[in-house]
Amino acid sequence: MKNLLSLLTSVFVLALFFASCSSDCDTICPTGQELDDDCNCITIMTEPCEGIECPEGQIQLSDCSCIDDPSLSDNVMVTSNITENTTWSSDKTYLLEGRITVTNGATLTIEPGTLIKGGAGAEANAKALIVARGSKINACGTAAAPIVMTSVADNISSSMIASGDFASPNLDASIKGLWGGLIVLGNAPISVEGDGGEAQIEGIPTTDTNGLYGGTVEDDNSGSLCYISIRHGGTNIGEGNEINGLTLGGVGNGTTIDNIEIVANNDDGIEWFGGTVNCTNLLVWACGDDGMDTDQDYTGTVTNWVVAVPSGGSAMELDGPEGDVSTGECNNFVDGTIYCGDDIDHVIDWDDSTNTGVTGLYVYGVDADYDIAKGFESFGGNGACASGSWEYTGPAAMFEAAGSEATEVGMNANNVGATTEGFGWTMGAATGTLSSIGL
Repeated sequence: MKNLLSLLTSVFVLALFFASCSSDCDTICPTGQELDDDCNCITIMTEPCEGIECPEGQIQLSDCSCIDDPSLSDNVMVTSNITENTTWSSDKTYLLEGRITVTNGATLTIEPGTLIKGGAGAEANAKALIVARGSKINACGTAAAPIVMTSVADNISSSMIASGDFASPNLDASIKGLWGGLIVLGNAPISVEGDGGEAQIEGIPTTDTNGLYGGTVEDDNSGSLCYISIRHGGTNIGEGNEINGLTLGGVGNGTTIDNIEIVANNDDGIEWFGGTVNCTNLLVWACGDDGMDTDQDYTGTVTNWVVAVPSGGSAMELDGPEGDVSTGECNNFVDGTIYCGDDIDHVIDWDDSTNTGVTGLYVYGVDADYDIAKGFESFGGNGACASGSWEYTGPAAMFEAAGSEATEVGMNANNVGATTEGFGWTMGAATGTLSSIGL
């Protein structure tokens, strides 16, 4: 009987302990954990990311996402500015771990097929590649080996690019704002308030003098950009302020820019802040704001270009000089195609002082519910630069402002617009996006 009483007493004490523990525990354990006898959360899953495997050469973070393994020899962590001539090679993947600037008159050379990935971060922690005025970037890929700039969250690898597989295996065009973008700054003329001849590029703190651009050198040479795909950028740098996919500030016409693709940027695809640089073969699609944007008396020429399915912005936002001094010259967009999609704002938004002419344009893909009154804001800008030789497939009333210079044609039966056969190296081609809209 004594032993039985002792056993019952022990059971009663244990019951009181567990009841007390249960009543004293206010902790709610995260998924995959439970309370132990001492009111601590313990893991009940031996593998919280079970079933999620990272590709070879990548590691898994606590949230189960995959990033390139920085410990591997073919990954280079870029943590400081580039102050001397440097070459990035296609057998490495370069991981931007900050706001990396090519400065001190240095030249950054990037070989064809090189993969560059920007780390996550916003505002002061935004990751971007910047070329300061007086320095250069020579980044020329080829159609067979383009240069790809994307996010660390993108599982694309150098070996995929080398094999001709240019599409991301895990990120589609709905994913935006994962890193910054590419900013190139030069000494060519700009027109800004106060007309001091220079300005600080948006997105770079005023304390960083590497963000200055503008000058008097029309043929300034910032290097060359060729066959580059810039993807999933446009992280926030402040409230309502994001980095463009490609920002060109005061870039001169000694610079070469051709065959550039911007995909799924959270802000504008490409924005010109003054400068004189000429550009050819540009593809911008699925960006969160305007496809192409001009400011501050840009006076170059853009030839053979496509803007497709802008997500909330205009295909083109064309702004003129901002200060009292301007060249009085035009900038021209020649042989372009716009596919409107179902979430476009203006097709082309000129302001009243815009010095832009748009010729050889084909517009199509206008959604049935689109408010055609928004189509063309302040058509022609300041009227000094020629616009015409347009063709369109869509509501004729939207093109009345273009008058006899706009001709209605059947879907993709256009005789003007961009020639897109050379865009086979892009993510737009690799994902079938271009073919899905008849390009």
